[in-house]
Amino acid sequence: MRSEKEIMDLVLRVAEEDSRVRAVGMNGSRTNPNVPKDPFRDFDIAYLVTDMQSFLDDDPDWVDVFGERIIMQTPEDMELFPNDLGNRFSYLMLFTDGSRIDLMLIPLEEKDQYCREDGLTVILLDKDDVLPAIPQPTDQEYWVQKPSAQCFADCCNEFWWTSTYVAKGLWRQEILYALDHLNLVRAMLLKMLEWKVGIETNFSLSIGKNAKFLNRYLDEKTWGRLLLTYPAADDEQVWNVLFQMADLFEQTAVEVAEQIDFSYIFAEADNVKRYLAYVQHLPSGAKEIDFS
Repeated sequence: MRSEKEIMDLVLRVAEEDSRVRAVGMNGSRTNPNVPKDPFRDFDIAYLVTDMQSFLDDDPDWVDVFGERIIMQTPEDMELFPNDLGNRFSYLMLFTDGSRIDLMLIPLEEKDQYCREDGLTVILLDKDDVLPAIPQPTDQEYWVQKPSAQCFADCCNEFWWTSTYVAKGLWRQEILYALDHLNLVRAMLLKMLEWKVGIETNFSLSIGKNAKFLNRYLDEKTWGRLLLTYPAADDEQVWNVLFQMADLFEQTAVEVAEQIDFSYIFAEADNVKRYLAYVQHLPSGAKEIDFS
C-alpha cells in the first residue's frame, strides 16, 4: 500500500504539472485529528480548476495517473442519482493497493465558497496565492447539537408514529416493508442517544457519520441493547426488537428531557405501545380494527 506521503506527492505533482489546476485542498478524515488513523481513510482532494469543461471533454481515463483501480464512480455522470454538486465533478477511486482518492474538480470561481464550507479544509497548493486565509481545521461543525424543545418533541413523535408502520408491515407479513420502517424508527433512537451523549459531553464532540463513534460514549449495557435492535428478517424477532427499541427509546428520551428540562409525552407513547401490542395479537385475516 502506498504511503500517505506517496499519495500526497502524486496528487500535488499532477496538480503542479497541469496548468488548469490552480489550487489543491483537502478535507475529511485525514485533516481531522479526532479520527483514528487506519488504512481505510480516504484522501478527500479538491482541485480548483480553470476551464472545467476541458476536463469533462477529455478522455475520462486521464485519472489513470493516480494508479491502477479496482473500481471508480463518477456520481455526477450517473442517471440513477440526482446531481447535487452543481458545477462540480467528482472521481471516487479505489485502487488495487487499497488506497482511495475522492477527487473533486471545482471551478476556480467557487474558491471562496469552497474555503468556507467545511471547517476541516486545508489548502495544500495555491499557485496564484488567491485563496482566502482559513483557520486551522476543526470538526466543530459536526459536533452533536443541543436540540430545541420542538426538535425533541418531533423526534419522539416520529419514533412512535413510524413504529405503527412496522406493526402494520408485520401483520401483513410484508417483512421488507416492516424492516425498512424499523430502520426509520432506529434513526430516531440514534438521534436520541446522540443527544444523550451530547449532554454528557457538554455538546463538545462528533459521533461521526452514521453514528460510527457512538460506542465510544455509551455504557456497555446501553450499547448492547442498541445492537440488539438489528434483527434477522424474522417476524417474531422484529416484533421483539420493536418493543425493545421502544423501551430503550423511552428510557433515553426521559433522561434527555429531564436533563434539558423538556416535556416527554407519556400518554402518546403509552397509546402507541398498547396499539403495537394490539396489532401483534390481531388475528391474521381480521376484517376490522377495534382499538376502542
